[in-house]
Amino acid sequence: MGPFSEEKQYQRAEAIQRLLDTNPQLNPETRSMWERKLKELSFNESTYNFRVREIYTQMRNSYTRRWL
Repeated sequence: MGPFSEEKQYQRAEAIQRLLDTNPQLNPETRSMWERKLKELSFNESTYNFRVREIYTQMRNSYTRRWL
């Protein structure tokens, strides 16, 4: 995850939508996962940064828990 880029987020959204449009044979679980990813993309910096922080905090906590 890098710094927020609105252009990059729109590129991601277009790629996911293209995947959904060109693959009608996707099983329902896979289609649902990609639709959820598309819906949950961050299109502003504050939401993006919040989600990045949450992900890395969870990762850090899962690793440090083993050390204690």
